Amino acid sequence: MKFTLLSACALLLWSSCSFNDKINAVLPIYGSREPVTKTVNGKQVTDTVYQTIPDFEFVNQYGKTINRKSLDGSIYVADFFFTSCPSICPIMHRNMLKVYETFKNAANVKILSHSIDPNHDSVPVLKNYADKLGVTGDTWWFLQGKKESTYKLAESYLVAVQEDSKAAGGFVHSGYFILIDKQKRIRGTYDGTKPEDADKLIADIKTLQNEPQSMIAQ
Repeated sequence: MKFTLLSACALLLWSSCSFNDKINAVLPIYGSREPVTKTVNGKQVTDTVYQTIPDFEFVNQYGKTINRKSLDGSIYVADFFFTSCPSICPIMHRNMLKVYETFKNAANVKILSHSIDPNHDSVPVLKNYADKLGVTGDTWWFLQGKKESTYKLAESYLVAVQEDSKAAGGFVHSGYFILIDKQKRIRGTYDGTKPEDADKLIADIKTLQNEPQSMIAQ
């Protein structure tokens, strides 16, 4: 009986530690950073300012304007694609569907898929693309806008996109999913063509949802 009781206590303690580890887990912050010195209560304090995603303005599959402010209070995932892509995009978005299904009822999680071929990917084309994937509601937005603005924004996400007549479909782009926190900071990158990376992304989104207030406030 003593052994059974001790075993149960040890299991309970291990479970508690494991749970606390998950709650207290912290993801890294990617991108450039710089120290900034300021005066707080008469004392010089050095703080770190991290790279954030700049403002943008695009239109989603419903014809609604989406900008940086539209994501205030939300954790979100971004990727770059085009609807006529014959290579990695279909694989990426099959994997992203798992993320969408997990968080489609979560008010604080969004997915942004930026078209790199806005001349073809009009609002109706994006809506048709979303419908074929089975995407409804306001969790996953397919966005289009000026090509120059989209390509410039991709640099802020630390990914590259470009036109290339020799490439399949006429474009070259990263297949990465980029995880952004509520402060618009990059917190993770995931290979969108790998199902296991989609699983890791789901786990990391949950980690951000439970992130300590001290990290959120930075």
